[in-house]
Amino acid sequence: MAKVTVLLCFCVLAVVVSVNAHTEKGKVGIYELKRGDMSLKFTNWGATLVSFVLPDKNGKLIDIVLGYDTIKQYKNDTTYFGATVGRVANRIKGAQFKLHGNTYKLVPNEGKNMLHGGPKGYADVVWEVTKHLNEGDEPHIVFSYHSFDGEEGFPGEIVVTVRYTLLADNRLTVVMKARNIGKKATPVNIANHAYWNLGGHNNGDILSEKIQIFASKYTPVDSELIPTGKIEAVKGTPFDFLKPNAIGSRIKQLPKGYDINYALDGVRGRKIWKAAVVQDKNSGIQMELSTNAPGLQFYTGNMIKDVKGKAGFVYKAHAGLCLETQWYPDYVNQPNFPQSVVEPGKKYKHVMMYKFSTH
Repeated sequence: MAKVTVLLCFCVLAVVVSVNAHTEKGKVGIYELKRGDMSLKFTNWGATLVSFVLPDKNGKLIDIVLGYDTIKQYKNDTTYFGATVGRVANRIKGAQFKLHGNTYKLVPNEGKNMLHGGPKGYADVVWEVTKHLNEGDEPHIVFSYHSFDGEEGFPGEIVVTVRYTLLADNRLTVVMKARNIGKKATPVNIANHAYWNLGGHNNGDILSEKIQIFASKYTPVDSELIPTGKIEAVKGTPFDFLKPNAIGSRIKQLPKGYDINYALDGVRGRKIWKAAVVQDKNSGIQMELSTNAPGLQFYTGNMIKDVKGKAGFVYKAHAGLCLETQWYPDYVNQPNFPQSVVEPGKKYKHVMMYKFSTH
């Protein structure tokens, strides 16, 4: 899902090599995590994943996320490449909702609706790096952001953290937390907006990659991609990926491509459950995603149009795919959807586990 606002600023990427340091307030930089053959880079602009390098089945190192070469490009970005999005990810109908008897009017940024937290959501702010350890068995980085009461119209004051950790067996965990330190309840739904291409960011489109989504139901949408409120079976529709299938196998049955929320099946009694598996035949790379969230937005980069990315490579439609684990779009206006409202003094936690292998 692409955003429609543009911010102008300039800054050149420079890798920060300090082991365990706090950022100077307002300073934007690039930070690295490395474990074995896996190497990740981030920027604290939007707590964004900039690159993800690992070996393919032949041992060749490739970067499997779309992105840019400079921070100026990230600040002018219209696609949310690699960003952390919130306070409430995805769409909110009419840019408003009611909570505890109060109506809150938000800042629209996609027609009359709100997308990914508004024109200045979490993807477009400077986060503080509170921890950065690029050594040992669990290299990790923690980004923190103080979200004020009334930001983009949302009630409640919260402190948000995003922690990326590299683990053994080619695993990456992303843990997003929020703590309500204010006096008002607030919806919270923070998501990761990385665009994956397991053949390499400069490999062309992802239509030949196979995907399996562990969801027997999805939430249909209207012409503005707002859920209708129904939860329907995927069987007999182009949205059925209960068995592995090529992403492009039925994409022409849709107007532009996939941009839909799945109601994950989950497993009772488990803290996290499998959401999706993606595999690229040429690179042999497989990515398995698990989460504790009830939903998964599957987006095939339909709105990417001639975007100049890393090393000058031009990204086109379907150059990458997003797997955004989340609470359902517009849940703030859909009481029958799973709810994520954080009361004063309470906390929010969203977990993603990525496991990579070659076949």
